[in-house]
Amino acid sequence: MYQTGGTISSLIDQVRNNELILPAIQREFVWRPDQICNLFDSLLQGYPFGTFLFWRIQPDNRGKYQFYDFVTHYHQRDNPHCPPLKDLPARELVAVLDGQQRITALNIGLRGSYSQKIHGKWWTSPDAFPLKRLYINLLGQPEDETGSRYQFEFLTDKQAGDISERDYWFRVGRILEEDRDDLHDELNDGWEGDRESLKSARSVLRHLITTILDKDKIAYYEEKEQDLEHVLNIFIRMNSGGTVLSYSDLLLSIAVAQWNDLDAREQIHALVDEMNETGDGFSFSKDLVLKAGLMLSDIGSVGFKVDNFNKANMAILEKNWLEIRTALLLTTKLLATFGFNSQNLRADSAILPIAYYLYIRKLDDGYLSRSEYAKDREFLRKWFIKSLLKASGIWGSGLDTLLTSLRRVLKEDSEAGFPAEKLSSVMAARGKALHFVDEEVEELAELEYGGKRTFALLSLLFPGFDFSRHFHVDHIYPKGLFSTSKLRKAGVPEERVESFKAWSNQLPNLQLLEGTINNEKRQKMPLKWYEAVWPDPDARLRHLHSQGIDLLPDDIANFDEFYLQRKALLIERIRQVVNSY
Repeated sequence: MYQTGGTISSLIDQVRNNELILPAIQREFVWRPDQICNLFDSLLQGYPFGTFLFWRIQPDNRGKYQFYDFVTHYHQRDNPHCPPLKDLPARELVAVLDGQQRITALNIGLRGSYSQKIHGKWWTSPDAFPLKRLYINLLGQPEDETGSRYQFEFLTDKQAGDISERDYWFRVGRILEEDRDDLHDELNDGWEGDRESLKSARSVLRHLITTILDKDKIAYYEEKEQDLEHVLNIFIRMNSGGTVLSYSDLLLSIAVAQWNDLDAREQIHALVDEMNETGDGFSFSKDLVLKAGLMLSDIGSVGFKVDNFNKANMAILEKNWLEIRTALLLTTKLLATFGFNSQNLRADSAILPIAYYLYIRKLDDGYLSRSEYAKDREFLRKWFIKSLLKASGIWGSGLDTLLTSLRRVLKEDSEAGFPAEKLSSVMAARGKALHFVDEEVEELAELEYGGKRTFALLSLLFPGFDFSRHFHVDHIYPKGLFSTSKLRKAGVPEERVESFKAWSNQLPNLQLLEGTINNEKRQKMPLKWYEAVWPDPDARLRHLHSQGIDLLPDDIANFDEFYLQRKALLIERIRQVVNSY
């Protein structure tokens, strides 16, 4: 319901009496002093003030989430955050969904102060953050080209104490503290300049007072819908400002607001950083960590639903946080031992069932290398890789319900080890089977260099590598040999040039190779290179056979013989590996 009317002073009274409050989805106050000054200048110039969006909250909902007061005395070091409100009255509340920055700016300017670090001072210095309040120079003219007409500045009381023929600094907050007639009388009685200056100063003061105390400046839309999902979507739309807001960012704000002993934002951001620095590096997001928190804490349906972020659930999440953190770090280390990183991990959400498994079994770093877990690690690795290989994408649509179902299986059937078959059965029942038909096997046999599934498939087909040594996907016949001119020069028929170029980038011409060896290999023909690395003929043949290479022509013109022979071998090997446990 859209409503107009109300003065700025009445708005500030509502803030003072906690009749207007901030929901946890709101972010921190971020305006600078110059932005506050510009807002007051715009008010005095009569510019549109903007419409607020308020949410009227019924008493039944007020206890579900944390609410905050507006900042009054901002201190960049000691008091930068909105203070939490405790023991709210048992009545309807009005929360601000849109307009927090403007209302806080008004509140600081009229009731509070702004303490910002002085450039060059130490953060620990007691005089680095002088207390400043908003003043207006009743005789001043701004010295800029921003369109300002009135000179507002944040000053210390000492800075404002000097009254000269050019300056008469008046603290803006006094208009809410003192009688307006007394303010005018004080100005008249203490004036030492000429009458024209006095007339100008009186005019500016009168205009300031009437703008704040008398003029109807407030317009707002009041939302009475109590469905929190609906309200959150309104908030996103109103605050997007041309940039789509992350739904999970707002839910993270709710989580942050409702943790008592730990700083949720700091904990989650620090964990994301540590996970992403593991091994060769990952690119996990706070969204993933937040969803992992829901999954591992057995909260709701694992979805980013407002109802999952109530006080009771967030208390559970905070209580379990250290164990959740341990499980996620262990999961990331495990993926690194499998050779995964940000470049080849196709779906980040695929790690969540693994994290849940490690969490409920309370496993530690010993799981990464101890021989007693070797078979279990291999079951887990194979299931994980198969889930990444499906072209249709296992970890896309329907993710929340899938994760919830997998969590149920893991909770009930993990005592004897990783339940790969039971997980696969549940996935198949949801149309996400890990069985690969012939068409899918053929498609896998033609995966290309650089694709995120390619490393995963090669690591499944050719196990046994120590991935702590930074293995890469490498061309068997170097890519540089397949330019049009080189192929023509080698005698490749014109009608086959494009096929050779396409085949050179596909799975039959790819292998896993340690990074340092890969650098040594460069543009050498594979037969010559293998003879140099494995000079013993029997050892060389055994190695090549283990890599599915039984034919290695020394003439690029015969590359098609190599490609077709290895493709046929890989198809059989893929069919066996991906359809077995």
